[in-house]
Amino acid sequence: MKAIRRLGKTPKERGDTTAATGSPDILALDDGSFAVIGTDITDQIGVYPLLDAHCATGERIVRISRATLISAKSDIPEQ
Repeated sequence: MKAIRRLGKTPKERGDTTAATGSPDILALDDGSFAVIGTDITDQIGVYPLLDAHCATGERIVRISRATLISAKSDIPEQ
């Protein structure tokens, strides 16, 4: 598995990279899936954040900034 490109602007371009917040990012992978770099909030939000949402063993819930997702919008394919 390999990251092949970033979706959206770089954390530096968004002003979204500090020692406190890290460098949230969304990456496209060579198998067609995506990876998210963010702050692990699993312990704060719990493994059942919604009635129909569950964080399985081996999964973590991560927080990314609003700017990270919005800047990636134009790079997310429709299908």
